[in-house]
Amino acid sequence: MTDQQVLKEKLAALRLEHRDLDDVISRLQGQFPVDQLQIQRLKKRKLLLKDMIARIESEMVPDIIA
Repeated sequence: MTDQQVLKEKLAALRLEHRDLDDVISRLQGQFPVDQLQIQRLKKRKLLLKDMIARIESEMVPDIIA
């Protein structure tokens, strides 16, 4: 497996987890009582995933030498 394929698989897994967290957060916000601490932790994890996704996407784009 090439490095590019490994990055694509990792990216797909991170995007899936990011989407899943979105669903979980939405469900938790609709429940009573709302557990703000748990929601805050999930949102922090979601931001971390977003940063990881952006980093991998930038690694996949080849550097252009001007």
